Amino acid sequence: MMAAMKTTLDLRDDLLVRAKETAAREGTSLTKVIEESLALRLRRRRVGGGKLKPLPVSSRKRGLRTGVDGRSNRSLFDAADT
Repeated sequence: MMAAMKTTLDLRDDLLVRAKETAAREGTSLTKVIEESLALRLRRRRVGGGKLKPLPVSSRKRGLRTGVDGRSNRSLFDAADT
């Protein structure tokens, strides 16, 4: 586990409301939503200049490959890295 640093951020009210709604809907913390969002932003800049790799889809099901949870940022991040 990595060490965490406490910090203060000034966020737009509308973004904070949406982030809190997302956290509640996904049953996670606001911190986790912000961390995942920041990680995605930094990853896009580092890998491919902002272009995301296509997600693995099943040609049979016409959807995400078995084992990829479309409601989970972590699952989608992991799938995009493979």
